[in-house]
Amino acid sequence: MPVEKRSYQRVSVMVQGRFMREDRSEHTCSVLDMSPGDFHFKSRTLCAPGERVIAYLDHVGRIDELHNVGSREVVASERKKEKLAAQLTWLINQHELNLPEDRRHDRAATQTSSASVLELEDGRKYPCRMIDLSLSGAAITVAVKPALGTPIRLGVKLGRVVRHFEEGVAIEFTTLQTRESLNEAFAGIAA
Repeated sequence: MPVEKRSYQRVSVMVQGRFMREDRSEHTCSVLDMSPGDFHFKSRTLCAPGERVIAYLDHVGRIDELHNVGSREVVASERKKEKLAAQLTWLINQHELNLPEDRRHDRAATQTSSASVLELEDGRKYPCRMIDLSLSGAAITVAVKPALGTPIRLGVKLGRVVRHFEEGVAIEFTTLQTRESLNEAFAGIAA
């Protein structure tokens, strides 16, 4: 019987995501188990052994990886792997202990379902409506769901997509905002 030589113990998780192959094509995936050093996921798309891919996983974010037969090796610094270990611990305990979402700032519902524009780096623009807003981000309804980690502009504020949900996406701003800067950017929206 072969002896397993993993640096980290994998834990069972059910995380959805997307990954980009070396040819820049994007594909959906589901992570079944994961550790800070590697993970196993299923997808309809097969990768070549040794192919480098970039994964964007819900609740985890961007992970650079190297495809091996049957698993993916995380290519990251020790600091990044420590952060990933903390995220995995939170994911496991969130459902077990009924923990709230990991948000740094309280979100307030906008006064009205306010219209705005989501702009991608390539200049494509999509109309959207704000659901809620905080000093660190916003939730919006929008017809498209850019991959996790995708840089965006919401109105005049820069950020990145950090979560998908049924009606749209959650965005984390690049810099922490103040109530005044939010009121200037989204006049009359911030409560």
